[in-house]
Amino acid sequence: QVQLVESGGGLVQAGGSLRLSCAASGRALSSYVMGWFRQAPGEERAFVAAISRSGGNTQYVDSVKGRFTISRDNGKNTGYLQMNSLKPEDTAVYFCAAKPTAFYNVITTPSEYNNWGQGTQVTVSS
Repeated sequence: QVQLVESGGGLVQAGGSLRLSCAASGRALSSYVMGWFRQAPGEERAFVAAISRSGGNTQYVDSVKGRFTISRDNGKNTGYLQMNSLKPEDTAVYFCAAKPTAFYNVITTPSEYNNWGQGTQVTVSS
């Protein structure tokens, strides 16, 4: 199993930016597809973005397209979520997830991931 630790969350004003990091240990992240999900109070965990093993394929939920960028540095065993033009509705706990795979697809369904970080809070004030 790979262990995942998110960092980079915080409080930011609307229009601001944050970069979340997801540091992996225990296994080489290059064998894992990665995803970012978020969960607001009273809501289910929702897909935000995903990236394939090599980084060549990415996918985003429509609400963050053009504002968020998912990336990874397999040499550093770390994934990232750059969040720009943040809105109050982006407020949530953000989780990174990883799943070992032999393929280069992306996965957007939370139940398909078997490794999760503890989450990091992102709060966007209006």
